[in-house]
This record gives sequence, C-alpha cells and structure tokens, in this order.
Amino acid sequence: MVDAIISPLLEQLISVAVEEAKEQVRLVTGVGKEVKKLTSSLRAVQAVLHDAEKRQVKEETVRLWLDQLRDACYDMEDVLGEWNTARLKLQIDGVDDHLNDALVPKKKVCSLFPAASCFARKPLVLRRDIALKIKEINETLDDIAKQRDMFGFAVNVIKSNERADQRVPSISSIDESEIFGREKEKNELVNRLLCESSEERKGPRIISLVGMGGIGKTTLAQFAYNNDDVKKNFKKRIWVCVSEPFDEFRIARAIIEALTGSASNFGEFQSLMQHIQECVEGEKFLLVLDDVWNEDYCKWEPFYYCLKNCLHGSKILITTRKETVACIMGSTDVISVNVLSEMECWSVFESLAFFGKSMEGCENLKKIGREIVGKCKGLPLAVKTIGSLLRSKNTEEEWQNILKSEIWDHEVVERGLLAPLLLSYNELPSKVKHCFSYCAVFPKDLEIRKYKLIELWMAQGYLNEKGNKEMEDKGEEYFNILASSSFFQEFERDGDGKVYKCKMHDLVHDLAQFICRNECLTVEIPGGEESIMSSFEQKKVLHLRLTIDEGTSVPIAIWNNVKRMRRLRSLLVEGDEYSWSSEVLPQLFGKLTCLRALELNASDMWSCVNHINEIPKNIEKLIHLKYLSLAHQEWIQKLPETLCELYNLERLNVSGCFNLRELPQGIGKLRKLMYLDNDDTWFLRYLPVGIGELISLRRVRQFDVGGGYGRACSLGSLKKLNLLQDCRIYGLGGVSDAGEARRAELEKKKNLVELGLYFNYVSDGDEEQAGRRENEEDEDERLLEALGPPPNLKKLRIGGGYRGRRNVIPINWFMSLTNLRALVVYGWRNCEHLPPLGKLPSLEYLEIEVMKSVKRVGNEFLGVESDTDGSSVIAFPKLKQLKFRIMEELEELDFGTAIKGEIIIMPRLSSLSIDDCPKLKALPDHLLQKTTLQKLEISESPILEERCRKETGEDWPMIRHIPKISIF
Repeated sequence: MVDAIISPLLEQLISVAVEEAKEQVRLVTGVGKEVKKLTSSLRAVQAVLHDAEKRQVKEETVRLWLDQLRDACYDMEDVLGEWNTARLKLQIDGVDDHLNDALVPKKKVCSLFPAASCFARKPLVLRRDIALKIKEINETLDDIAKQRDMFGFAVNVIKSNERADQRVPSISSIDESEIFGREKEKNELVNRLLCESSEERKGPRIISLVGMGGIGKTTLAQFAYNNDDVKKNFKKRIWVCVSEPFDEFRIARAIIEALTGSASNFGEFQSLMQHIQECVEGEKFLLVLDDVWNEDYCKWEPFYYCLKNCLHGSKILITTRKETVACIMGSTDVISVNVLSEMECWSVFESLAFFGKSMEGCENLKKIGREIVGKCKGLPLAVKTIGSLLRSKNTEEEWQNILKSEIWDHEVVERGLLAPLLLSYNELPSKVKHCFSYCAVFPKDLEIRKYKLIELWMAQGYLNEKGNKEMEDKGEEYFNILASSSFFQEFERDGDGKVYKCKMHDLVHDLAQFICRNECLTVEIPGGEESIMSSFEQKKVLHLRLTIDEGTSVPIAIWNNVKRMRRLRSLLVEGDEYSWSSEVLPQLFGKLTCLRALELNASDMWSCVNHINEIPKNIEKLIHLKYLSLAHQEWIQKLPETLCELYNLERLNVSGCFNLRELPQGIGKLRKLMYLDNDDTWFLRYLPVGIGELISLRRVRQFDVGGGYGRACSLGSLKKLNLLQDCRIYGLGGVSDAGEARRAELEKKKNLVELGLYFNYVSDGDEEQAGRRENEEDEDERLLEALGPPPNLKKLRIGGGYRGRRNVIPINWFMSLTNLRALVVYGWRNCEHLPPLGKLPSLEYLEIEVMKSVKRVGNEFLGVESDTDGSSVIAFPKLKQLKFRIMEELEELDFGTAIKGEIIIMPRLSSLSIDDCPKLKALPDHLLQKTTLQKLEISESPILEERCRKETGEDWPMIRHIPKISIF
C-alpha cells in the first residue's frame, strides 16, 4: 500500500519543482538539491516495496520499517500540499484582486511580485519554513534507506509483457453468487422457524446458528428470513445486526425502528424496553440477531423479559461464532453450520474462476484449481474470494503462483483473517489497495453509499491521475474492481442497474483494519459512557469517524483526544441530537490542519440540539481541505469569508441548511471546487457573482438567478462553466432578457447530462411576490428558446411557473434531445395542449404534473400526424414509466385514436400512475391491454377509481411491484 503513496508523491515532487522554476516569484529557493535527493531516495525505496509488503505479514521488523516509511511519505505529502497551496494562492490573488476589491471591502494588498517590498516579508518566511521541512524529511528518509539495506529485500522485477499496476478487469454487473448446497441446513432452519411447539412456555423460542467466520451463517439466516412461508407465518419480522460491542441502546432502537418506523422519542433505556414490550405484546414475531458476540447474560436479560409477552410461536434467530453465546442466550435449538463439502466448494469456485473462459484446454487449470479449493477448507467466503481472484488469471503459471504462495501457511489466525483474502488483496493494483484500506473507517455492517465513498477517496488524493479521465470515473472503476474481487457484498441498485449502496463482510472489514495499521478508527459514543476514551490511545490515527448517539453530551475529554490527532486527514461526525460546545470547532480547526475531509452533518434536519450556529473564521487554517459537508445544519445563516482561503476545496455540501442566507462573496477563489451541493437552502436566493469563475464546477444543485441583488450572479455567469454535468437553475421567472440566457451558452456544455429549469419559487397565489412582467408568456418562451441545452442531455426538468402558451416548448432544440431518458414537466400555468413528446426516441421516464389548463391529452401528445400514409410509426418507443399527477382539469386521455395507418404506442410501458386527477373519466384501452404493463396505480381520482371498480370488481388502486427507475 506504501507504493500507492510513493508513486503520486514522486509525480507531485517533480511537478511542483518544475512549475516553481517557471514562476516569476519563487516561494521556495535553494531546495533544488534537496528535491533531487528526495526523488532519488524515494525511487530506491520504491524498488523493493513489492518484496517488503509480502514479508511484512510474517516479519514484524519489516512491518515497522514500512510504518516509518509511510509516516515520512505522509509528512512529505503535507509539505508538498502546503507548497502547492501557497503557489495557487499567489496565482489566484494576482488574477482576482480587482474582483475581490469590488466585492469585499478590505485593506489594500500590495502587488505580489518582487517589486512589492511591503509584501516580501511573508513569502520569505514561507520559503524558509517549507525548505526546512523538506530538509528534515530528507534526513528521515536517509535513515529509512540505510535500514532498507539491512533486510536484503529483492528488487522488483516486472516482466516485459506485464504492467506494474495491472488491474483486475471490472464487470458491468456484480451479482451475489447463488447459495450452493446447504439444503439440509436450509430445510432444518425453515422447519424450526415454522414449527409450533406444543410445549406451554412463555416467551419466544430461541434458535442459534453457530459456526466460524465466513462459513455462511448470515447468508443462511437471510435465506430463511426472506422465505415466503416464513414471511406468512410471522406478523412482524425484525432484523438487527448486533456485532461488537453489544450496545443495548442501539439494539433497542433498531428493534423499535423496525416495529414502528421511528425510535427518536425515547431517551432512557427503560422507556425503550417498555415500548418494545408494548409493541410485541400479543404479536407473533421473528427477531433475527445477527453476529452476536456478547457473553454477559446481564446485558441480554432485559431484552428477553420485554419480549416474553409475545404470541405463542414467536422465534428469535441468533447467528454467532461461539456456542457459549448460544447457551447464555437460552437457545433451545442450536444448528451447527459446518464447512461446505468438496463438491459444493467446487461448484462455487467453478462458477467464478472459470467465468467467461472456454472450457477447452482448461484441464490443467482445473487440476490446480481443485488443489486451491482444498486449501480453502470448506469456507464459502474463502472459496468465493479466491474464485473471484482467479477469474482474471488465464495461465497455468499465474494459478501455480497462487497455489504455492506462502500466505497459505500464515493465515494471521489470531486476527481471524483468511489467506484467500490476503491473496486477493495482494493482487489488487496499488492505488486500489489504498481505496480498500480506507473502508476501515466505516463501522461493521454499515451500508456504504458508493458515491460518497468515491468522493472521500477523491478528497484523500487516491484518484489523482494524469490524463483526461474524470476522477469520479476512476473511482467507479476502482469500486468495480473491489466489488468484482468480492470485497463488497449485499449490493443495492438504482433503476439504471447501477450499484449505489453495499456492505462489507466482517472478515473483509477485519482485513481492511489489519492492512491500514490502525490509521482508521471508528468510534460510537453512547450517552454517559466514558470507557470509549481508551479507543483514542492509538497515536497514528489518520481517519476518524465518530457516531454519536441520540441525546449524548460529548465529554470535552473526547474532543481533547481528537485534538491530539495532529495528523488526522478525515474527521467524519454523524449523530442525532447530540450537543456541541461553541468552543470545540475553533480548537479543532486550530489543531487539525492536515484534514482533507471534514463532515459535520446533522442526520436529523428537524432536530434542534446538535446544530452548529456558526462556522469559525479560523477554518482557513485547514489549507489541505478538499471535502466539507455541513448537511442539515439548519441554524447556520452564513459562511465566513475565510472559507474562501481553502484553495484546495473540491466539494462543499450545505444541503438542508435552509436558514443559510448567503455564500461568501469571495467564492470565486475556490477554483478547484467541483461540487456545490446546496439543495433545500430555502433562504439562499442568489449566488455570488464569483460563481462564474469556478471553472472546475461539475455540479451545482441550486443555481439561483434573478434575485435582484447587485452582487448576485446572472445566467451569463454560467458561460465559463463548461465542465458542468448537473445544473438546476432557479428564479428564471425574474429574468426578462433572453440575451442573458444566450450568454450562458448551455448548448456548448458537452458534459451536461442533467438539467433543471425552474421559473419561480412561489405558489400560484403569490403573483405579486413573483415579480410578474408584461408580455410574460412571450418572454418565457424566448427565454426557454435561448436556454437550449446540448443534445447529449439525459435528464431534464422544466417547471415552477413556466408561462409559455403559443409555442409551449421550443421544438427546435427540444426534438434534438435524442439521448433524453427522463423528463419531468410541471406547473406550466398556461399550457392547454401537451407538446409532441412521443417523438423523443430515448425517453424512458415521463412525469407530467400540475398542468391546470390541460383538459384533454390527444394525438398531438404522440407527435404523429393523423394520416401516416400507411407507414408504420412508433410513438414513445422506449417509454417505461408514465405518470400524471395533480391534473385538476384533466378529463380525457384520448391519444392513439382516429389515426390512419399503423401506429405503435409505448411498446415498452411497464408502469402507469394516475394521481390526483379528479375529473379524469377513463384510460385508453390500448394502454390497459398492454402485456408489458406490470404496475397500474390510481389514487385520488374518484371518477376513474369508481369506473375501474365496477369494470373489474376489484378494489383500487391495484398495484404490482416493478423496479423503481431513478430520476432527479
């Protein structure tokens, strides 16, 4: 993993020295020899890393040597980051002084070039500081290089036909493998869950699945939990991952949340227990407690007593590695989950290792494969992991190398790790290894959101790479490598089939912790417990995640321990209704100056306890910060101007900060900002004019224009933002100049795939507040015409008070959107006839809502002529989901009639939804008769519901489940 640090470090070192030489003002002088020496030392060490990282598993001295090397590299990263930031500051301040002077009153700043003697003193101090740090690191690396020679490491050898950083091929879909075998255990478990004992005993019957880690206990429990007969047998089903430590508060809340949907109103443990008792009384339930380690009966006893008044036949299913746990928890049935048979293991292995391979000529591979499977000792996770690894290996030599690896003889048993996991890890590209180890910052069994994980990888610099490839795409690629190597599991997908959420197996998480050498720490702080402080004894923590329980007042001693983690690079704080001290943040910002990622989210935006009122001005000290999230901190009204000194910031998340009034006027200095997430900032009615200088911006959730403020940005501010991928423009109702819209040059933004156009914020009754204009219909139409997006747009939403009437939409650019997959139109107040949307060839999702003037939807909606000259025409060729919502005047859906010639309408429609259309009388027969239709939902539409009830004799709405398509 150290190589993943050294390679980019070498690139940075060379780059910053070259760029510095080009500058008119040199911040660091006299370090040319030091830089060359550093580069030479790093390359010499890099040459033996492959052997060192293999030997560290067995040799503690090698492990300690690598720790020293890693620490020195991190120090060098910080120094280079400081150097680069100082250079960037000079460049930006030199360019933007005139702009900042106009926006933010301040003392006059002298020129940054040598003639400016009044400013010379500060750069001189900075030069000396950075130069001294480089010299100190060089001395440390000298010592490390001398120690290297003592170990006699083998120099890396790279064959000519191999790449040093060869990556495991990614696959487009990542499915869980089937459950092979286990027929006996599956049947036995389901039968015991369904069995109604004649024994008159109070309380639920307890069944335990016992077996070693990676044996498949959780998979077996999931199978039974989702069995159709089991679902029918129990009125309530609850799944709780217990894990270690046994946290009574968390488990109790999880049970209540599964039973009622919320557990936010209970602070005391006794009230939690009482509520559980009330919920299960007289009910037949199944409670699964997965991954139980606790051997203290006193902690389990309160749960058992509050569950006793259930209906006869209730069951508790426990999975555990220890029989003593099953005994302590009072199990009446214990099912031992043993290793898979050789034949079952081979079935799992063969389905993965030989995937996509021609079976001809694989006899020798099969022979080697059977020996490898024998080494997995019947453990499903081991077989699955090693099978995933060998899927990308095609030669006998590669398979033999895996078979003969020394790792099989050293399984790090004391840590519960498996040799196949280590083998798979060692085969990962070095940069992906770094990404994997970072996952140790998340607690076990946490649902990991893929896109957030990728953004955190970006913040740490793991995805930096030369070339034109976007960092997000590189992160997606690395994620797929890890997923295809079985390091992630339990995937959840969106409507496009893309994974957006996953988990890690406990053993995989243990591996990540072992690899990262305690660099990652995750701590749960329960109310009133101070024993957690012992977790902070580790001195080299780089990434810290604090999960704070509801109602907890965090002891000041905890924050004092955090402040001592001077090298911390990630601080992720999450929780419900915990209390902040106003002194904490200024102190943290003053000490944790190496932070790259800072997350201070409030998970419940309606809570009033844990919110931060103010961001301290000394946030400017966090010069390395790339990721800042303040989501749902509803009491923050403004951000300090000093935030604009964070020149490396790539993501700013203020979503849900609905009291936020303004962003800093100097925001244009944040030239590296890529993501501005400002959803639900209800009082933020404009963005500063400097937003137009953010040339790296990919996403802005709420681009507010037309606020009438002298310091506000305009549509023309979008002109330079050519990397935009996702933009939602608000306040178009206040824009009267179509020329201003043309200056935005949306049509030139080739990367733009998602666009929202919103014309006002107010409800229909607030006409005066909306700033109504003369000739508003014509102006809105001209404005929309001028906002023509690029043809590769995939998602579009137009609404919020659009007033066009004659030419409802600009047909020219609208029909050019041949790649548009999702469209939402709403609130078009003057629209009487829907546009010819059936002509859009790629449209899959269409939602039409709040169209008060539309009474009838006819053939014009399809975009076909009444006479097709006998030719075959397809309207809406790819549409899958169609929704009509809140259409108060809609009486008829009468499209597809009175057309001469052959016409095919919506051949792929799978979901039709009608909601709040009180005057709608009927649906077209050709829609109801579609064999593709899987879901028909009608609600708040009394005339239509009554008609359907009479014709079918069934209650409405009639709903059949289909996968949801992701949109906006």
